[in-house]
Amino acid sequence: MEARGSEERGMRNDEGLYEEEDEESPSERLIVVGICAMVKKSRSKPMTQIMERLCKFEYITVVIFPEEVILSEPVEKWPLCDCLISFHSKGFPLDKAVSYAKLRNPLLINDLNTQYFIQDRREVYRILQQEGVDLPRYVVLNRDPDRPEECNLVEGEDQVEVNGEVFPKPFVEKPVSAEDHNVYIYYPTSAGGGSQRLFRKIGSRSSVYSPETTVRKTGSYIYEEFMPTDGTDVKVYTVGPDYAHAEARKSPALDGKVERDSEGKEIRYPVMLTAMEKLVARKVCLAFKQTVCGFDLLRANGHSFVCDVNGFSFVKNSMKYYDDCAKVLGNMIMRELAPQFHIPWSIPMEAEDIPIVPTTSGTMMELRCVIAVIRHGDRTPKQKMKMEVRNPLFFDLFEKYGGYKSGKLKLKKPKQLQEVLDIARQLLVDIGQHTDCEIEEKKSKLEQLKTVLEMESSVNDNQYGHFSGINRKVQLTYLPNGQLKASSEEEDSERDGPSLLLVLKWGGELTPAGRVQAEELGRAFRCMYPGGQGDYAGFPGCGLLRLHSTYRHDLKIYASDEGRVQMTAAAFAKGLLALEGELTPILVQMVKSANMNGLLDSDSDSLTDCQQRVKAHLHEIMQRERDFTEEDYEKLAPTDSSSLMNSMKLIGNPVKTCDLVYALIQSLTRQIRRKLEDPKSANLQLYHSETLELMLQRWSKLERDFRTKSGRYDISKIPDIYDCIKYDSQHNASLGLEDTLDLFRLSRALADIIIPQEYGITKPEKLDIASAYCLPLMKKIQLDLQRTHEDEAVNKLHPLWFRYSRGVMSPGRHVRTRLYFTSESHVHSLLNIFRYGGLLSVSHEEKDEQWRQAMDYLGAVSELNYMTQIVIMLYEDNNKDPSSEERFHVELHFSPGVKGAEDEEKAPMGFGFRPASSENNAKQTDPGSLEDLSQDEPDRAAPSEPISILKKSPLIRSRKTGSMEVLSESSSTSSSRGSSYRLFPSCSHQSPEIKTSGLELFSMPAVKRFSVSYARHPTNGFEGCSMVPSIYPLETLHNSLSLKQVDEFLTTVCEDVGDTHSRTLKSLSALFESQSQTSMDIYSQSETMAAAPAPPRATQPHTDRPLCYISSPSSTVSSAGPSSPLADPLLCFPLSE
Repeated sequence: MEARGSEERGMRNDEGLYEEEDEESPSERLIVVGICAMVKKSRSKPMTQIMERLCKFEYITVVIFPEEVILSEPVEKWPLCDCLISFHSKGFPLDKAVSYAKLRNPLLINDLNTQYFIQDRREVYRILQQEGVDLPRYVVLNRDPDRPEECNLVEGEDQVEVNGEVFPKPFVEKPVSAEDHNVYIYYPTSAGGGSQRLFRKIGSRSSVYSPETTVRKTGSYIYEEFMPTDGTDVKVYTVGPDYAHAEARKSPALDGKVERDSEGKEIRYPVMLTAMEKLVARKVCLAFKQTVCGFDLLRANGHSFVCDVNGFSFVKNSMKYYDDCAKVLGNMIMRELAPQFHIPWSIPMEAEDIPIVPTTSGTMMELRCVIAVIRHGDRTPKQKMKMEVRNPLFFDLFEKYGGYKSGKLKLKKPKQLQEVLDIARQLLVDIGQHTDCEIEEKKSKLEQLKTVLEMESSVNDNQYGHFSGINRKVQLTYLPNGQLKASSEEEDSERDGPSLLLVLKWGGELTPAGRVQAEELGRAFRCMYPGGQGDYAGFPGCGLLRLHSTYRHDLKIYASDEGRVQMTAAAFAKGLLALEGELTPILVQMVKSANMNGLLDSDSDSLTDCQQRVKAHLHEIMQRERDFTEEDYEKLAPTDSSSLMNSMKLIGNPVKTCDLVYALIQSLTRQIRRKLEDPKSANLQLYHSETLELMLQRWSKLERDFRTKSGRYDISKIPDIYDCIKYDSQHNASLGLEDTLDLFRLSRALADIIIPQEYGITKPEKLDIASAYCLPLMKKIQLDLQRTHEDEAVNKLHPLWFRYSRGVMSPGRHVRTRLYFTSESHVHSLLNIFRYGGLLSVSHEEKDEQWRQAMDYLGAVSELNYMTQIVIMLYEDNNKDPSSEERFHVELHFSPGVKGAEDEEKAPMGFGFRPASSENNAKQTDPGSLEDLSQDEPDRAAPSEPISILKKSPLIRSRKTGSMEVLSESSSTSSSRGSSYRLFPSCSHQSPEIKTSGLELFSMPAVKRFSVSYARHPTNGFEGCSMVPSIYPLETLHNSLSLKQVDEFLTTVCEDVGDTHSRTLKSLSALFESQSQTSMDIYSQSETMAAAPAPPRATQPHTDRPLCYISSPSSTVSSAGPSSPLADPLLCFPLSE
């Protein structure tokens, strides 16, 4: 009731002067904002939401003109106002509004005279052409209403000629009146002819198909070229020339069916505007003199075209937009009117424009670039089956989909998987008619292949048909000499000649928990960015949102082609940018699939020679039935990793530990079988729609595979065992299975040895294997850092640079963010390169205390869990000479991701995020600094302790009693009368978990929020990184690297790796060429030699692969598709990437 009363006081709909309560001084003058529009518009949800927020400004009140007054009363009797928001819609008397503006001379948010032009599409196109805005090719046909037949139009079967301009079908026919929404699209006869008739939405339809093929013969029209847009239209909403919100919707021309979500709202897709589109938004806003303005963009053929300007338009259902719109309008009104009314008001525009942050050495620098490599979120257990195949049917399939081009093939599409299933079924029928023992031995594998491909559709499969592709895939790898046998009992079956290694993978879907992890981390990641000054001060993470909405954020998100990785990226983007709705639209619009050049994908089943040696070495050591000896420690832990040595001590005898693990798995499968036999629990639904039967299949397969026929253990299954027990311990604990904790602890200890060491045991091995995984990614990171540096030089030469630095006046970039979502292999590899690649010289490593501490910390980290992050931040000191090495400053940060089941007490201790540098620690803090104030802070709460962000909300109640709170305060603390309102932005909706100290910190003045001495406790410092209790906060590995130092390091590593990789490629090419004829022998058994196609020549291994990776705009990039394997490390990327 109180909130409603506040609303009634803050917004009124009569013409009387606003009466303040006694608290307000009679000498104070409120600025009255008048809303003059038809009631359907002035009382709409977006208008109400924005005006409620506008009333939060201390000296602003809002009056809504009643519709009956607008329509019936003379303008002299209309309410008085100082600022007018008025716009035309059906039935609105625009002439009267123009007269009122002349009479009262209020500040106009949207110019009224240009609204006449907006009603005529001809005038709209004329103005856009004058401004140099790209339009579709068009021509105007003006008809005299009295003599409609007298016009310059010649209609043919598949074209129309207007005023000498020929438009072949498809073309668009638009009435010249913008109020007429009956737009027709005419199709060519080759496509079936007819036309699509668009109209203003009625229910769930926005167009219908008509067989009519001839154009309309009465009325005046614009004829224009039809632009192919992949089925989406982009709608842009400006609030002043420097702010725009963009979203896409399904094109009404597609099928006329309006896509609606579960709440019945039209589905809108978030869109990133390009630099030129941002400039177009600015031009449209200024040319039509409409502060609040909507227009439509068509993205086609790599260009953007404006096809309609709608005038006054609000975004629907976006809290972030409501906050931003009210903020921009309120500041605009106060800036223009406060001086003439002698109202004390200052807008900290300078502080908002450039993201300045104190560095850890105390110097103020500008954040220029953020690069993060992030592992995907929590997933279902991955399952895998390998089998060697030699049947000609598999070779035919391999050739059909171009497997010989690279020697590898990945099959994910439903049609492809169906072909594999058909082959498996055919071979099983054939096997049934033979008794050959060798074929019988393969029968179990073929049956498993058939069973998995025939599995019932999971929840996600329903979207894709029987096969999802995301959940199941088949990989085929060409083996010139057959498969290398890993164990002795398989050697008897070894045969000469080429074969294909078939790897079937299933499972590995992102879980609901994984989506939550990613979205919450995205919210927390906002706080990496400074800039939430002014009205945003005091709210964590709003610097990024402000930066993003005002065109100063150049963001690109890349993901490997794994479904779990792409959905993690989409969920993270949703949290990072405060997006709303489902993940699929976000994925389609915002996540680039980086599978074109091996950037984030890797074929973990095709091991390098070094990986083969390392796995064999691990297998040998772990098969010895004795306690680990000193020699074993030296062989397995030459890097002196403390977590590795602790795991070895816990295990003692590896074979006896494996015996125990095997016994525990047997116990587990027996318990599950008993539950299946129990009618009460037989149909029990487990986490993520899994059944007990599927759970039993998982564990039974591990039980079969872990111990071989000879009684030895296959240690390659240990990661899978740990994967499964970790999943069941977290998600299926309610089953009450016994001994799961013992199995978890033992399998984790074994996994802590196996998993990191699979990426190399010695430093040279680690670097060799790492380079095979992430050479393209390292090159891309180096380019990201270099491009930021080069952008700086370009922008400084721009004629608008001076104005740009004081407010965004050009479409140039300000902060570059590149996010790379990938799998465990890339994260391990990249971290190994930073640890062992020589980032610091040997002499510096010994002297650099921070780096030594960081290496000790990384050595204590046992697992790179889901959502592991490696973050690089680049800062610029504009006071330093551009050629100085001190100009650019690089920081390296790391988080091991999600916390394990019992990690709290064993968590390695780091030194916090952005701790003070050693020289700055010695400095005396200034009086009144944040460091001084922090002495009085209470002890910091544990990161897992949830504290509502509203508990100590910095929201300040305005002095004006008519203000309306966006969110009611949960504490009864009185607010200062002297402070102006701080608009509550969209991060009010973020995760409620934040530490007490974070609330204290964020309520400080904006610049001091980013303190320079955070090193007292590992969770101190960057509070936002601790806002996700289930994920470890970032720890700083180094915070005083120069850009030159990092660039030279990456150059050296890439060159060394490139040389090694090139030599490997040459040897592989020679091998492949020598085997090329042999590879075709298999076909000669059933086909003639003339019919057998030859594989590509090994001397030209790259002819079918693009030499450069150039992506299309983020809104049009497909988020899925076949991957092309990387063979050439010498990649190039476009500047904008």
